[in-house]
Amino acid sequence: MKSDVDKLLGQHKKLVHSEDKKVASHTQRENGDWIMHSLMLEGYDVPFKFKRKKKYQSLAGAKVNLTYYPATEVVAGLNFEVMKVVRIKRA
Repeated sequence: MKSDVDKLLGQHKKLVHSEDKKVASHTQRENGDWIMHSLMLEGYDVPFKFKRKKKYQSLAGAKVNLTYYPATEVVAGLNFEVMKVVRIKRA
C-alpha cells in the first residue's frame, strides 16, 4: 500500500520529499486571514514557505519531513528562489 507521500510524488513529478531536516529558523507573520510561515533549514540557503489559517508552534531546532516544489518569487524586480511546502510534519 502506498503512503500519502508516495501518491503525491507519483502524481506530481516536480515535487521533492526530504526527511529529518533540521530547522535553523522559523518565522510567522500575518497576511490577511492567513499566517505565512518561512523556514530556513540547516544546509540550505533557500527559504521554505507555507501558509496556514492558524499560528503553528515554533519549529526552530526541530527535525521535520517536508514535501515541496521549487518556485521563484519576484521581490522589487529581483527573482528569488523559494521552496513552496505542500506538506510538513515533525520527524
